[in-house]
Amino acid sequence: MNRLGLWRYFVVPIIISLVVAVGIIVAAYGLSDNLGALISKAWIFDWGKEAFAVVAEILSVIMIITFGFIIYKAVVMALSAPFMSPVSEKIEADLRPGERFYRNTDFNDQLWRGIRINARNLGMELLWTVPIFFLGLIPVIGLIAPILLFCMQAYYAGFGNMDYTLERHFGYSDSIRFVKRNRGSAIGNGLVFMTVLIIPVIGLILVLPLSVTAASLRTVQLMDKEQPKLIDYAN
Repeated sequence: MNRLGLWRYFVVPIIISLVVAVGIIVAAYGLSDNLGALISKAWIFDWGKEAFAVVAEILSVIMIITFGFIIYKAVVMALSAPFMSPVSEKIEADLRPGERFYRNTDFNDQLWRGIRINARNLGMELLWTVPIFFLGLIPVIGLIAPILLFCMQAYYAGFGNMDYTLERHFGYSDSIRFVKRNRGSAIGNGLVFMTVLIIPVIGLILVLPLSVTAASLRTVQLMDKEQPKLIDYAN
């Protein structure tokens, strides 16, 4: 990042990251009590009502944190796409000096691509989160639910980071297939993304610079492995 002078491209995405995170935290704080009260109404018996109210409050916190992470990733990655694409381009140009691989896309094209990919990923995450969440309510078996949730969110985080490079070479459907073929790399990148994001404040600042740079490097390596001679997909 220092050698290629990439830090300046991360200024706006970092601001986006901080603003979105603060907005989600404020919303979560306001919703936690209401959601907990709503869940507690499911217990219709007098006995154990106070105990269930505590459980309901814990469940509401878990749900808010889970969905907060999902929404944060989708919004930040979509809005940051026009700023992350130049980062990915510079990294690829450094790895492939003299090769032509740029597609003729502008700010709006990159933003629309980011919104489309991350809206699709958001829908898939929500689709999987609900059954995994209910799986977590099952004794013993439910212990694997947090691991499944973390890995699922990691996959889609890595997906979004890899797509900043893929958008120059593949169309929408081909990019999805590419990430599915290399889901291990997507999960690996996303695990770092999620882990860094947990670090208070600093995580919100460093999460995109570290994960996007790493994803760009890895995605170029994967494309070289699948196709040693780069084809200009723009044509």
